[in-house]
Amino acid sequence: MTMTAGWYLRRLSRMGPREVGGRIGDAVRRRRWRSAPPDCPSTTGARFTAVLPAKTLAAVPPDAAKRLIAEADRLMAGHATYFGVDRDDLADPDWWYDPRTGRRAPWGYAFDVPYRDEDVVGDIKQIWELSRHQYLTVLAAAYALTRDERYAERVAEHLRLWWAANAPLRGVHWISGIELGIRLLSWVWIRRLLDGWPGAAGLFEDNPVALNQIWHHQRWLAAFPSRGSSANNHAVAETAGQFAAACAFGWFPSSARWRADALRSLERHLRANTFGSGLNRELATEYHGLVLELGLAAVAEADAAGVPVPGAVRLVLLRMTDALAAIVDNRLRPPRQGDADDGYGLVVDGAGTDRWGSLLATGDAVFGRLSWWPTVTGTDVRTPLLAALIRPYAQQRTVTRPASRPAHFADAGMTVLRGPEEIWCRCDGGPHGFLSIAAHAHADALSVEVRHDGVDVLADPGTFCYHGQPLWRQYFRSTLAHNTLQLDGGDQSVSGGPFLWTRHARTRVLAVDTADGNVARWCAEHDGYQRSVHRRRVELTASDKELRVIDEVRGPLRPARLAFHLGPAVTADLSGNRAVLTWARDGEERSAVLELPGELSWRAHRGETDPPLGWYSGGFGRKEPSTTLIGTGFADGARGFTTVLRFRG
Repeated sequence: MTMTAGWYLRRLSRMGPREVGGRIGDAVRRRRWRSAPPDCPSTTGARFTAVLPAKTLAAVPPDAAKRLIAEADRLMAGHATYFGVDRDDLADPDWWYDPRTGRRAPWGYAFDVPYRDEDVVGDIKQIWELSRHQYLTVLAAAYALTRDERYAERVAEHLRLWWAANAPLRGVHWISGIELGIRLLSWVWIRRLLDGWPGAAGLFEDNPVALNQIWHHQRWLAAFPSRGSSANNHAVAETAGQFAAACAFGWFPSSARWRADALRSLERHLRANTFGSGLNRELATEYHGLVLELGLAAVAEADAAGVPVPGAVRLVLLRMTDALAAIVDNRLRPPRQGDADDGYGLVVDGAGTDRWGSLLATGDAVFGRLSWWPTVTGTDVRTPLLAALIRPYAQQRTVTRPASRPAHFADAGMTVLRGPEEIWCRCDGGPHGFLSIAAHAHADALSVEVRHDGVDVLADPGTFCYHGQPLWRQYFRSTLAHNTLQLDGGDQSVSGGPFLWTRHARTRVLAVDTADGNVARWCAEHDGYQRSVHRRRVELTASDKELRVIDEVRGPLRPARLAFHLGPAVTADLSGNRAVLTWARDGEERSAVLELPGELSWRAHRGETDPPLGWYSGGFGRKEPSTTLIGTGFADGARGFTTVLRFRG
């Protein structure tokens, strides 16, 4: 996906003078850095001291260890799956190869590589993912738990191959700061988990090639921070990786300065990326998880190195953890909101480990669980490792945590209505993303997401892709791809590119009432459609197991489409304006009736491609057909549309 001159003008229009000045400085620096990179300063007496405390590994639950080792053995056999693509070449990987398109990224000065152009480079997400080296943290963790040197030797072999093949500032792996930051964090944990292996020091602190790579990664991150309208989760990853490396690999003349600068930046960006309520400002749940993981990993390095951390850092992470505990459903699934790219901050677990349960388990160990938190029954490897390094949070008297489970997050515009039979409903009345470009936002104002016992009934379809497939990127973040009302066939907010919105719908929540034990209510409106205002009311009645959605449009008569996307497990029998929904959960048949507005003409769509409609993306790079019900007609101030979902049984 190449960027046109028009895109650059639209992108420039979303920047302030300070950001423009910073980017001009970056451009000058990139030109200057074309010459041969400087040599890493010499170091003497480098030692790695940020080791795990004694008996940490003994605290890893046996079933979590078993999953990890199974994953490590799969990696040793050369197999892995990234973004829906199975790979069998990990025994001897090609670091620039994209298995999805079959293309290989070109070599050259990093900032000359057109990484957004899939026709030239391939799918950059596929290429970058392997070089985050999180599969190597899994192998290193397997060594730590088993002391089987096969795992350590494979890690050492691949690191040496990567370092030899990816010289500083050459190739695609030196383009994006988030990749460098996460890679540094992986290297810190690889060195920690290999401690005790005879070759560990020779791989890292006694290895001039490793020292050169670590130094150049930190030099790069200090020079090219994400700025202004781009200072979202990328900035957190950059500063967390820089800080972790400066703590654990503090062997260079610049280490103290890098550490201090990164810690200041980490505090600033954690606070900027997080609402006071604890929810992530991007309103993209997977990035909430990523930022929380990165923040916890950074604090672990600080405590391991004895570096004082501002209280604001721990407080933000505490609030993020409490917010996560508040919004998950009864199966510990958080909302599917905004972009999601399957990105993790630290991976030391095998397949089948629940990410959100793991984060809540770590939160329990570090901050202490509240009485209303959901119970976490699963296990993981990461929690005992992080908990061994992070000192327990000493709660200040001025810090107030929620006495009961929050249902409404006013600053984020998120409301969760809960009913019997594990009915869970998220209502979206929040801002359109974060910062001026709202890079990871979807045009989903006033959308609802409904689950029954963890099963998507009215689903958020997800993300699927970022680069290279513009038609699919446009669809999955469009208004029509969400459970809300579309007018005039357009989106509520105006897109200027795959990570750029040039006009943002403004949404405001008008009323929330979750105090009544039987009926929970929510009402909000947005101004995304010129000359019209869309208002939606949602009522969940516990005694009737009924969800009622009322849509009103104030303004002139306009063509309208009302969409309801069903989860992939749900089948629909549509007759007129009535749909009978059925699905299975734990071998038991479940059902509901969806009474749709009779003022609209209804049709079911499934797996259509021209244009796309009726799809669900369970993870980045993956999609499957699902049923979407579309009602077509007209809307104006004289009429409203009422939809009723009744769960049976």
